[in-house]
Amino acid sequence: MSRREIPGTARIRVDQKLIANMVTQGSRVIDVGCGDGVLLDLLVNELQVDGRGIELSQTGVNTCVSRGLAVVQGDAETDLNNYPDDAFDFALLSQTLPAIFDVKGVLHELLRIGRYAVVSFPNFGYWRVRTDLLFRGHSPISDNLPHAWYDSPNIRFFTLTDFVCLLDELNLSVQQIVTIDPNGKAHSRKKIGHWTNLLTEQAIFLIGRS
Repeated sequence: MSRREIPGTARIRVDQKLIANMVTQGSRVIDVGCGDGVLLDLLVNELQVDGRGIELSQTGVNTCVSRGLAVVQGDAETDLNNYPDDAFDFALLSQTLPAIFDVKGVLHELLRIGRYAVVSFPNFGYWRVRTDLLFRGHSPISDNLPHAWYDSPNIRFFTLTDFVCLLDELNLSVQQIVTIDPNGKAHSRKKIGHWTNLLTEQAIFLIGRS
C-alpha cells in the first residue's frame, strides 16, 4: 500500500492528509460521511481512485456533486447494507464514529464492503479534555471538539484505549496506527499505551479483517 506524501494538500485537515497517505493509488474507495467532499476530491484527483461517497446532509451532498463527485445521500447505519461484499478496497470513516449509534455494526459493514477500513476520530482521553472536565467542570470545547454539549453531534465519548479494546473484542486486525499531537505532528505507533492515550489529540487506524 502506498505511504508516499500527497502533493497539494494544504487546504485539508491533518487527519485527511494522513488518510490519503494510507490509500493506494487507483484503488476503489468509499468515503462514508464524506461531508463537503474535500478528502474524496483529493483522492479522486491526486490518486486517481475510483471514489464514491455517502453523506447524510443534503447540503453536503450538493457540495460534493458540485465538485463532480459521485456522492449519494444516505445514513451509514442503515444504507451500507446496500453495497455488496468487497465492493471497495478502502472504506473511510473520517471523524464520524463519535456520532454513530451502532458502532460495532458500522465497523462490521465497513470491513464487509471494503478490504480495509480507515477510521479517524478525536481522542476523549487527551489530557486537556480530561482537565477541562476535572478542573473547570465543563464539557470540553476545542478545535477538534468545537460544539457545545447541547449542540454536539457526538454521542460516543471514547478514548484510544477504548477503541483498541473494541478492535480486540471484534477480532479485527490493526494494520497501522497514526496519532496526531496538539501541534498537528503525526506519529506512527505499534501500540497504544497510557502516555500515548494521554498526549494524543486525534488518531487514525488502518484496520483489516482478522
